[in-house]
Amino acid sequence: MVIRREDYRPPAWLVPEVRLDFDLDAAATRVRARLSVTRNGADGEPLRLDGAGQVPLSVTVDGVAIDDWRLEGEQLVVPLAGAAHVVETEVEIAPDHNTQLMGLYASGGILCTQCEAEGFRRITYFPDRPDVLSRYTVRMTADAARYPVLLANGDPGATGTLDDGRPGIRHWAEWHDPFPKPSYLFALVAGDLAVNRGSFTTRSGRAVELGIWVREADLARTDHALDALKTSMAWDERVYGREYDLDVFNIVAVDDFNFGAMENKGLNIFNSRYILADPDTATDYDYDGIAAVVAHEYFHNWSGNRITCRDWFQLSLKEGFTVYRDQGFSADQGSAAVKRIEDVRTLRAAQFPEDAGPLAHPVRPDAYQEISNFYTATIYNKGAELIRMMATMLGPVAFRAGTDLYFDRFDGTAATCEDFVACLEEASGVDLTQFRRWYGQAGTPRVSASLSHGAGGGRATLRLAQRVPATPGQPDKQPMVLPLRLRLFGAETGRPLTDEQLVLLDQPAATIVFEAVTERPVLSINRGFSAPVIVESDRSAADLAFLSAHDDDPFARYEAMQQLMLDTLVAGAIEGSADYDAVIDAVANTLDDPDLDAAFVAEAVMLPSEAFVGDQLAVVDPDAIFRAREALRGDLARRLEARWRLAYDRAPAVPYVYSPDQKGRRRLRNVALGYLAASGAGDAAALAFAQFGAADNMTDRQAALTTLVNGDAPERDVALAAFHDRYAGNGLVLDKWFQAQALSARDDTTDRVAALATHPAFTLANPNRARSLIGAFGANQRAFHRADGAGYRFLADQLIALDRLNPQTAAKLLPPLGRWRRFDAGRAALMRAELARIVAVPGLSRDLFEQASKSLEG
Repeated sequence: MVIRREDYRPPAWLVPEVRLDFDLDAAATRVRARLSVTRNGADGEPLRLDGAGQVPLSVTVDGVAIDDWRLEGEQLVVPLAGAAHVVETEVEIAPDHNTQLMGLYASGGILCTQCEAEGFRRITYFPDRPDVLSRYTVRMTADAARYPVLLANGDPGATGTLDDGRPGIRHWAEWHDPFPKPSYLFALVAGDLAVNRGSFTTRSGRAVELGIWVREADLARTDHALDALKTSMAWDERVYGREYDLDVFNIVAVDDFNFGAMENKGLNIFNSRYILADPDTATDYDYDGIAAVVAHEYFHNWSGNRITCRDWFQLSLKEGFTVYRDQGFSADQGSAAVKRIEDVRTLRAAQFPEDAGPLAHPVRPDAYQEISNFYTATIYNKGAELIRMMATMLGPVAFRAGTDLYFDRFDGTAATCEDFVACLEEASGVDLTQFRRWYGQAGTPRVSASLSHGAGGGRATLRLAQRVPATPGQPDKQPMVLPLRLRLFGAETGRPLTDEQLVLLDQPAATIVFEAVTERPVLSINRGFSAPVIVESDRSAADLAFLSAHDDDPFARYEAMQQLMLDTLVAGAIEGSADYDAVIDAVANTLDDPDLDAAFVAEAVMLPSEAFVGDQLAVVDPDAIFRAREALRGDLARRLEARWRLAYDRAPAVPYVYSPDQKGRRRLRNVALGYLAASGAGDAAALAFAQFGAADNMTDRQAALTTLVNGDAPERDVALAAFHDRYAGNGLVLDKWFQAQALSARDDTTDRVAALATHPAFTLANPNRARSLIGAFGANQRAFHRADGAGYRFLADQLIALDRLNPQTAAKLLPPLGRWRRFDAGRAALMRAELARIVAVPGLSRDLFEQASKSLEG
């Protein structure tokens, strides 16, 4: 069934108050729900309660058992007259059989919930939609030995023990959430958990008790997450004026989780990957990710919980805005320039291909079959770029005034993207009518930029044009509003010729004239990546090399280097060879610049990925791209070997500290190690193996392992075995072992990945493990696209098997197969055949069917 945004209607019944009573057991949990329902102007409409998979036991209305209720599909329909009633239901569910990890399920002896987007209906019958806001009171009863900790949303209430005639001691606990919330924010956790406690005092002087709940063995690895939570709370008060509102804030980490984390009011539930960290098991990237995700979920308390979405088409209202907020938080914790580079790299790797493929959709979609398929890079990452563009156009003061107005006006309601934009308009006086097209049009705009300057003349002319490519269902596009930050530099002197200016390109084409330009100008455009567009300019290799050395905007400097590398790689892939001199000189200049911090240098000297090079070609040739990239990488490595050794040796051998300075030094050291291996230096494998053995932290150990895994030295197998044996009992670290091999550049990677799928430690039941092997392999362009189609068959086999367990995770791993139109006829036919095989599987889930069928139609 297709759900359309234009068909939205307000709920026929509201549920102001909910009381839930859980008799918890992994095999059979009883749920009694007491709903106070009020009619919402829909005269004659029965009460319709969504359900999925539970066994209904009883239904009462106003204390009287009824028998005229009925099931329509899995929806419970209760005929009701009048305006208000109390409806009570009792159901039974089996958490330990819930492999979909939606609703109430078991994870390693812990009972926990995941209700976004439509998981609450798997717990009890309810109008499971985000615009039904209720105040919840929850009582949980469970075996005290098996489930000594009982947590739910809100603040804790009464507790006690009881004797109901069953074996063992049973206990109960009540929780109450005073803030109305949609059902997707409901949360419950029961298990044998230890807690790392902390506290935070809000700016108004309220004390908030904090808790990070994990298994006892993991407790020592929770300090970083707790510190990140405190830092996030202070940052949100300072930057957005948002204060926390409950007496407690709890986070629980579980091993089996479809997402990164979930922002349930007062009780966040996290994938353990984004909570657990110590130097031996977590990389700098992991530490950064934990801080960012903790901040993201905490920030949802206001941008998502206090104000939620009217319907799921408005998902980016909370996700795009909150990603923008967590990006700002992370930028403030270290290098803002490097953070911006990382965010744009993610956008280009995940969202740009989505915009260019069969699954392209607007930030505010018009229709869906399965809402879980719209938890995409477009909703999150592109959605954040929309917020960033508006913040750029309005300026910091007006933007803050607009967000304050939004928080004040819509607190306690279910709002829309339009509501948010309207608040920014009202607070700033800026007309955003045309900008709203960003919410309704899919596709990545392409901007052409051509700069001319008469010899000896004082005038420079910049000609800009934009076009938005056709996407499925949207063949014709209107011009977008593109905020482009730009500046001119003098090619001879290296000095700025103009101030930076913000140009709003809102027409198909525009011309900008600069007066008194006394030397040949070089264009710096889309500085800071001010608009999520693809820029096509007439800048030469010399211009790009110049900007990579002289631009005063860090992102633009990085971008010039990347574009120079990209142009060289594209030429190499198409023509079989290219001139590497400009790239090598630019990299050498960057390595030699003493004013650049190590973290920025490490980002700037890395080559674009094979997938990003492929995105520039009319037809992707994975083998040609691999050869071109390896050739440039090898030449860079050999001709600059002395500099790579200097960069490698410059990092001090000091005990691990997670700090911006040390992160940058480690990053550059490990990039240099990779180049030394690419140089063919005789000691490279021994150098990597020595680092692997001596490392006092996972960042250096994993980098050394990755370097060895990509090569053929005998140290490779020794390191893989040692890593596996050392971390065999740590699932999160073992994921790194699988991932490193799935991303290997070796010729035999496809066969090795197929063998790893039969490894005793591999399981499809755990989403992290499935992503570490299957997801990583799908991102390995050369191995996945092996010409005989073995990679396609492997992925299809795994997705069909995974769909029987966890359709949501299976659907998220399918997109690499859907890009068949980008490849040669032979590969395209093989990919289509696998998509057709998936679609034809009897009993395929709605999740995977929607993704595969749309990809097949393409």
